[in-house]
Order: sequence, then C-alpha cells, then structure tokens
Amino acid sequence: MRQLLLEWDVAQPQTLDNFVVGRNQELTALITQISQRSALTLDKRFVMMWGESGSGKSHLLHALQALPDTLYLSASSAASDILFSDQYHLYLIDDCDVLSPEAQIAAFGLFNQIREAGGVLITTAKHPPGQLLLREDLRTRLGWGLIYQLHGLSDEEKIAALSLSAETRGLQLSTGVIPYLLTHFRRDMQSLSAMLNALDRYSLETKRAITVPLLRELLELDDTNSSL
Repeated sequence: MRQLLLEWDVAQPQTLDNFVVGRNQELTALITQISQRSALTLDKRFVMMWGESGSGKSHLLHALQALPDTLYLSASSAASDILFSDQYHLYLIDDCDVLSPEAQIAAFGLFNQIREAGGVLITTAKHPPGQLLLREDLRTRLGWGLIYQLHGLSDEEKIAALSLSAETRGLQLSTGVIPYLLTHFRRDMQSLSAMLNALDRYSLETKRAITVPLLRELLELDDTNSSL
C-alpha cells in the first residue's frame, strides 16, 4: 500500500537559524547574545517575551533549550521542578501566565535566587506583566527586566519567508500555492513549514508539479487522516 509521508505532527527542529525574525530584530539580537553566553547587565539577565499564540515564543525557548546548562520549564511543570541549581546558567519558563499557584511561588523564589547567585531567566506569556493574573510579587518581578512584545509575521512576511525557504531548497511552486496554503491551513510558521515539507514529499511521490490542485488534494488527505 502506498504510504504518504504526512509528518506535520513531527516537529521540525526549532533553532535560532530557522526563526523568522520579522519585526523582532532587537529581541532576537538579545537572544543571540544570551545564547553566546555574553556578559549581560542585570536588567538583561531577566527577559520576558509576550505575544499571541503562534508568534514564536515557544520556538525561541525551544531553540535555547538545546544549549548546555539550560533548564526548560513549561506551564505544567511541578513546583518541585522550578528550583535553582549550580548546574544551570539559563532558565526558561514557557507560558508563565498559567503556572499553578504552587509553581508561581517556586518561580518567585527562583527569580530571587538567580538575581543573587547569577544566571539568566527568560519567561513567556500571552500578555505583558501588568495584565497577568499572577501573584503580585511574581508579576512585579517579571516587570523588573526587559519586556518584549513578540510580533507575529504579517501574511506578506509569511509568504516571503516560505518563498525563500522553497527557493533555497530548489522547490518549484506554481503561482498561488503559498497564498492558498495561508488561507486553508494552520497559520503558524511551524505548521506552514511542515506542510511545505510534506508537499515537497507528496510531489516527489506522485511525480507531479507543486500546484494549487496538488496542495488541495494533500490538504483533503490531511483532513481525512485527522478524522480517523
């Protein structure tokens, strides 16, 4: 039986190199500094990134997660996991706005220990500190460092990024393929890039050019597989 390599649920490696910067040049420059273990002033050792879902917050944290001496913590992490340790230099807390009450207490303690003993803490949330429904002491601490809104890409920027990715890989896309993908599929860059990969494989498997009809067929197959 013919097997379709539809792997959009298999996450592509999220790195700093494949993060599409868009309007986030200042933030990504700082993230690069942090990744290179550059000496940082106190205010730059605490960074909060906020933005809507799909804007790339988790992408940046997952890219940093691969660095040595790094502890990644998600919103579901237990309070007992949110601890300072000499073995870590970089601490990452994703979706800190939905931490449990116990985890919030632990995060507050972690912030204070990093400030005293050294290290870097990067957190993410959907809203800036002033709008977060967190313990007042933790919310205040999150506002002490640098705060960046992570701007999602416009449709034009997504089209440009996907077109460049296709061109770099030597993919020949018919006119309208990427705009059609944007209007008929998930809109975050990770999903769009994964679908572009799947479209490339499907084109090779079927020995057909990458056109809107081919993409439409693949999307219908994806819908069928998702409903099984």
